Amino acid sequence: MSTASVFRIAAIDLFERPVTLRLPFRFGVVTLTEAPQAFIHLRIETPDGRSAEGAAAELMAPKWFDKDPALSNGQNFAQLRLALQNAAAAYRADAAPRTAFGHSAAHHAALVAAGSRQGLNALVASYGPALVDRAVIDAVCRLAGQSFAAMLGANGFGIAADALTPDLAGFDIDGWLGALRPVREIAARHTVGMVDPLAETDIAAADRLDDGLPESLEGAIAAYGLRWFKLKVGGDMAADLARLRAIAAVLDRSGAVYQASLDGNEQYDDVDGIAALWQAMRGDPALRRLCDSILYIEQPIRRAAALNRPVSALAAQIPLIVDESDADYGVFPAARSLGYAGISSKTCKGVYRALLNAARCSRWNAQAGGSRHFVTGEDLTCQAGLALQQDLALVAMLGLTHVERNGHHYVDGFGTAPAAEQAAFLAAHPDLYAAATGTGRPRLAIRGGMIALGSLLDASGFASAAMPGWATLAPMPPSDFRPDFKSAP
Repeated sequence: MSTASVFRIAAIDLFERPVTLRLPFRFGVVTLTEAPQAFIHLRIETPDGRSAEGAAAELMAPKWFDKDPALSNGQNFAQLRLALQNAAAAYRADAAPRTAFGHSAAHHAALVAAGSRQGLNALVASYGPALVDRAVIDAVCRLAGQSFAAMLGANGFGIAADALTPDLAGFDIDGWLGALRPVREIAARHTVGMVDPLAETDIAAADRLDDGLPESLEGAIAAYGLRWFKLKVGGDMAADLARLRAIAAVLDRSGAVYQASLDGNEQYDDVDGIAALWQAMRGDPALRRLCDSILYIEQPIRRAAALNRPVSALAAQIPLIVDESDADYGVFPAARSLGYAGISSKTCKGVYRALLNAARCSRWNAQAGGSRHFVTGEDLTCQAGLALQQDLALVAMLGLTHVERNGHHYVDGFGTAPAAEQAAFLAAHPDLYAAATGTGRPRLAIRGGMIALGSLLDASGFASAAMPGWATLAPMPPSDFRPDFKSAP
């Protein structure tokens, strides 16, 4: 039985920092070159007067949470600010002492409903409480002087199996959490964006950055020893096949064994479209080895149609997972009934959602006597520091052996963070980061394709022994998003 502490949220502050990408990142309908990163700093207070601070951070990525083409990137940022500000206001106004999970469960439905009235879909609305919950988790760990791994194993956050997932009624959540064993290192699954250069010869001399980081897929393999990959496709079968042939040519040249996932980013209208692509891939001799390496296809169908029809026929050939359609706690059981096998873990969607979906997989697999259902680790350009570390700690606790990582490829280290902040994170986590030769700038360290997780798993707090320089961050401006910005309700 969990004996999690109860507390109130005494203060919450929201900040931002601009992030500029060193390389353009094309996914779905957007080519990302810059975006703000959101930061949360809060304080919790127990009934007996003890207090602790916690923090979290996440990029505000446009055209992923809401892909309405009528919305500008700036309006997407305003949506995410509104979700954060809604969550901060709700948690701050609640004087009732609750556990960490209790605060999340108490506000979840109301925040989704409020967001809907404001023109925010449930995925956008969840972004706010997902970040607040992470900062609360950090504060609870610091209050106890314990690591995230230790607190989760003891259910120190007070997670109830059936509060948000009634289908888990009767599940032994304390026993399941207590049996989790974090991996101490994890393979980096390298994202290949839709406009990324593949071979070194694809980069003209005039276009080279020469910043000490790899610029092509070929260069990244050589620099990091990569063996895991995530391949983006765009919904045009002929263009996708040509792109995949070019990727396969680079991967096959290495001679090494590799594994991959295929990410549709909602670019196919229905299951027939992605099934046709898969059949064409299987029938192409140039893609034989690549096809054999692919473990699953991630959210290929636009979310409006993804859960309208069974996908069982295609799923019998290759597992399908839900990503963007994962807008609320009830999605995974519905997707499972249609033939989907898995669902993504992203801290921007919520730590508790990822954990409870993993618990569902454990129950379903035990009932079926197999391992069909699974959770995967996916990135949304997680930035070095809190965002990267908290996401890695979560997937480590889920026992995943590989995770998509892309923030280190598209952004140089800590980006615009001040030198003192960068140095603090490097000193606190010398296994996770390494100083670049010449500049000394800390960057994510990937050695032999692997990321070391020891220092973040052992740190008191939610995966970080360092903090952002709060005085160097800009206060988050009030959101100006209005429902009439959207082209349709």
